[in-house]
Amino acid sequence: MSIDLKGSTPGLPPAVIDDESRINNESHNIDTSERDDESCAYPEGGLAAWLVVLGSFFGTVVAFGMMNTVGIFHQYLSEHQLKDYNESTIGWIFSVYVFLSFFCGIQIGPIFDAHGPRLLILAGSVLMCASMLLLGLCTKYWQFMITFGILGGIGTSLIFTPALSAVSHFFLVKRGNATGIAAAGGSVGGIIFPLSLQRLFPLVGFAWATRIIGFMFITCCCIATGLIRSRLPGKEGGSVLPDLGILRDRSYALLTVGIYMMEWALFIPITYLTSFAASTGVLPPEFSYQILAIFNAGSCLGRLAAGFIADRLGRFNSMIAALALCTATTLSLWLPTSLLTPDPTSASSKAVIEALCIVYALIFGFASGSNISLTPVCVGQLCDTNEYGRYYATCYTIVSFGTLTGIPIAGSLITASGGHYWGVVVWTFICYVLSLGCFVWSRAERVGWKLGVKF
Repeated sequence: MSIDLKGSTPGLPPAVIDDESRINNESHNIDTSERDDESCAYPEGGLAAWLVVLGSFFGTVVAFGMMNTVGIFHQYLSEHQLKDYNESTIGWIFSVYVFLSFFCGIQIGPIFDAHGPRLLILAGSVLMCASMLLLGLCTKYWQFMITFGILGGIGTSLIFTPALSAVSHFFLVKRGNATGIAAAGGSVGGIIFPLSLQRLFPLVGFAWATRIIGFMFITCCCIATGLIRSRLPGKEGGSVLPDLGILRDRSYALLTVGIYMMEWALFIPITYLTSFAASTGVLPPEFSYQILAIFNAGSCLGRLAAGFIADRLGRFNSMIAALALCTATTLSLWLPTSLLTPDPTSASSKAVIEALCIVYALIFGFASGSNISLTPVCVGQLCDTNEYGRYYATCYTIVSFGTLTGIPIAGSLITASGGHYWGVVVWTFICYVLSLGCFVWSRAERVGWKLGVKF
């Protein structure tokens, strides 16, 4: 087995790729005898394996949990330290953070292959903890950019790329389930951190609130560093470089565009749901923090369910269904809420807006939980296993630039519409429609337009 392809994924790593590859080996003319022999050598459980999953869970609590909490920091900074800056300018801090979180994984993967996860996670832990502990000292824009955007982004990638990749050393047949449990830590962090910050900001202030979160990071990172380890021997020389020539494959090119549009849209609700709730003027301030926790509760369920459903319906089919649900909820729930004119004196107006926000956050969170976890599998279905690293690196080198620009574009739309959010909602909807269309077309290029085909 080519381990260098396992560690090179900046999003959810190809921990579930092999199971899908086995299903499609016949169509790709891959000999499965070697893989079947290898599956016997994988522990598929036991104390050591599940301790690695536990360590990865705590690692993603910090890494993905931070990513799922950017909306809270965006809202607070826009009202306090950076209140003199417009939405788009503030958004660049968080877009740089997300961009580095994904883009750096392409380079971190080969290092994991050669040297294992311990030093990478230790370095990421130092950066993440330093980022959060220093955040309370920041007062200027450039300080937030360096501390949160750059240090936090690189630290996030250094933690979650090897943390989730290490799970693949211990599981093959049960890899999807084990990785789903580990990745769910990010949603748990996305519930804990917003609710904690809701209480801490008014109680102890911004500086000590971020320090307390930093102490939580230290605890989780110590557990992750102590428990996560590799099982397979290191492999030097694993280099995964983008290759634009493979975009001549129409199905793969369409998939790349589809993932680009999806990532363009995904982080807009994550970042702006909090500020949107606050902007209505009829919802209590604490609700704007709780809405992100509700979103992450739905996302936690979505991540756990994604692999289970995809195994039965097909990876592309499940991804298309999830994108359709994201599109439908954005149009039917978030858009009407953004167009309503709230009446501060009307209890019914408040109840309608609050109900729409909660239902949207929960359903969209559930649907979008698979947006990151299933995309590596979809890429893996379009290539042989020994080409996966090249295909994934090419795809996410392009896609990562979508994560860099999506949040500032949304901020510009809010500014252009006079502080209203309907423009952001329409932009999110359009991106999801285009993503859905590209996924459907990409699937049709391989298996035709018949709905009943499992793919």
